[in-house]
This record gives sequence, structure tokens and C-alpha cells, in this order.
Amino acid sequence: MADHGDYLESVEVVPEPHAFTVRVRVAGDGHLFKFEEHEHAHDGAHRDNNMRAAVIHVMADAAVSVLVIVGVLLARTFGWLWMDPLAGFVGAIVIASWSYGLVRDTGAILLDMNPDRSMADMVRQVIEGEGDKIQDLHLWRLGPGHLAAIVSLSTHEARGPDYYRAKLGRFRSLSHLTVEVQSHPGA
Repeated sequence: MADHGDYLESVEVVPEPHAFTVRVRVAGDGHLFKFEEHEHAHDGAHRDNNMRAAVIHVMADAAVSVLVIVGVLLARTFGWLWMDPLAGFVGAIVIASWSYGLVRDTGAILLDMNPDRSMADMVRQVIEGEGDKIQDLHLWRLGPGHLAAIVSLSTHEARGPDYYRAKLGRFRSLSHLTVEVQSHPGA
């Protein structure tokens, strides 16, 4: 630590994630303080695709209804008979574009794609920050704001799965966690 008069500053870079323990002594009395980086909010982890599909359905119905009414009024008023089919075509494009994102996201869930890359990176940093090595990491969405993870790792320390569950316990969105440890002590 470097003394700057009113405050102390670490001379070493604090590695990611910013979680560390400090012992502060004032007049010989020592106190331990723990600094933990808490999980950052990720909108993708809290998305409810069922609700999103319902909203898209209602919005698409409303948009197409308005387009059809405008097309019929223009066809009747100006004799533009081509406006009604054009309104239907534009409505189909609107529905297709809104649906594409929904199909992409739900397809990713069905294909077991990683739902939250930043969460995977944070899990990797926490585990590998002390020299352990992740062999396999699999995340999937259980529901809005809830992820499950299977972590398979190797370590040279005598640590069990409970040690790693405790380290990953700060990520509240990890609702279900399975940890497999391949221990190679002293290697």
C-alpha cells in the first residue's frame, strides 16, 4: 500500500473480479474487511420469452389492423386498389421482423447455447483466479433471472466442490450449480 496522506492506495493491480480481504489496524486493534464484487445486472438473463411472445403477438395484431384500415381508406378515397395488398405485405414484414428475434432467442435456448457470456466469463475468472483450470463450463437458462451451471474443473489444491460453490455463491442468478472437481494435489 502507498500512503497518500488522507488515504492508502494499492501499489499492485487488484485482479478481476475485485474481491479481496483487508486487515486494517488502528492503534493496534485489527479489523478484517471483505470487499466483494457483486454480480452485475444482465438484461438477457431476466428476459421472459413467453411474455415477450405475447407482447409481440398483441403489437403485431394492432400494427397490422392499423395498416389494413389505412390501406382500405386510401384505396376507397383515392382509388388506389393496390394499397390493401401493400398493407398486408408490410404487415407480414413487420410480423416477420419482430418474430425473428423471438425465434432466434428461443432457438438458442433449445440448442443449449450459452445464455450469458459475461456470466460465463465471471465464473471463469472466479475459478481460474487462484490457478485452477476449468475443463468444462455449461450454462443454461432455467427461467427469467435464473441460470443453472455445470462446472468441471481441475485443481492442484485439496479443495472439494463445496469450496467452489461458496466462491460462486455471490452470483445470485446461479440458481442451480453442479461442481465436479478433478483434484491433483501436489502435482
